Amino acid sequence: MNGRVRIVDIAQELGVSTATVSNVIHGKTKKISDETVRRVQQLLEEREYIPSMAGILLAQNSSRIIGVILHNHAKYEGHVLEDPFIASAVNDLSCEIERAGYFMMLKTTTECQDIIRFASMWNVSGMVLIGFCEQDYKRLRDNMHIPFVVYDGFLEEPDRICNLVIDNYDGGYQVGRHLAGLGHRRMLCVSDNDICMDRQRYEGFQKAAMDAGSSADFFKIPLNREKRREFYAEHFNRILQYTAIFAVSDAYAVELMQFLMERGIRIPDDLSIAGFDDTPICRQTVPTLTSVRQDRALRAKEAMVVLQRLGNGQEKGSVITLPVTLQVRSSTANCTK
Repeated sequence: MNGRVRIVDIAQELGVSTATVSNVIHGKTKKISDETVRRVQQLLEEREYIPSMAGILLAQNSSRIIGVILHNHAKYEGHVLEDPFIASAVNDLSCEIERAGYFMMLKTTTECQDIIRFASMWNVSGMVLIGFCEQDYKRLRDNMHIPFVVYDGFLEEPDRICNLVIDNYDGGYQVGRHLAGLGHRRMLCVSDNDICMDRQRYEGFQKAAMDAGSSADFFKIPLNREKRREFYAEHFNRILQYTAIFAVSDAYAVELMQFLMERGIRIPDDLSIAGFDDTPICRQTVPTLTSVRQDRALRAKEAMVVLQRLGNGQEKGSVITLPVTLQVRSSTANCTK
């Protein structure tokens, strides 16, 4: 038999209807004899029949698709999937979605309306949203009945939404306590904004510094990479007045570390640097990067559990806060100044 085996081929060989073969494939066997089911299944296996997944899912009235929607924010400059945190988060979600027996469909966008169209077009079973704002989540909640989970949302009312967050404040506090314990008294935090989770990270960092009798200043850096380098060059002498820097993401920490090392600054001898997220890049830099670890695999697992609970009405909406831990590596050391 040449080419792909078809339902009609199986039906003709067995002398049954195509509807019978289709029903066996789709699990609708209540009105079919056990012997016929056995014969159809045996021949399907022998002929290595490859079913149309779209047809099966349609017959089951469920797409079993989980949409993972990423906000293609301007700070990614068109490379959102190359961001270390995003790439790692998507990888862990992919593993958990497949383990739960679903399919992952990935979409990047900046528009809330795109998400509504996407969800409707593919009849998704649920969604995980990363990087959007509260007004977007509220609009989606009011315009869709599809369950969705949010990563790091800031929601006053998580009705019919699960907000999966990490303890950003404690993460910042752990960095500040670590650096202060190394004798650093003049510390700096860098971020591209001073709201939401980055604000929490800085506030925790600042509190730990204050508790230890140290200071923790804040630099708001540009979103654009080239403008950030210009910013660092313009404020180079001021940056060197600090002995330790906490960047609110690993990407910013590695970028700043590279900028400083290009100008002869020794890390960590002259200046200690720490990041946040503990993405794989932390173990690939020289020196390796001290960073706050969030358990991305655990968050992905929680996302799937909650999506299923939302889908069957067992969950009404909640905020789940996951712990973080500091991973100390070579980029931070005792203050020598």
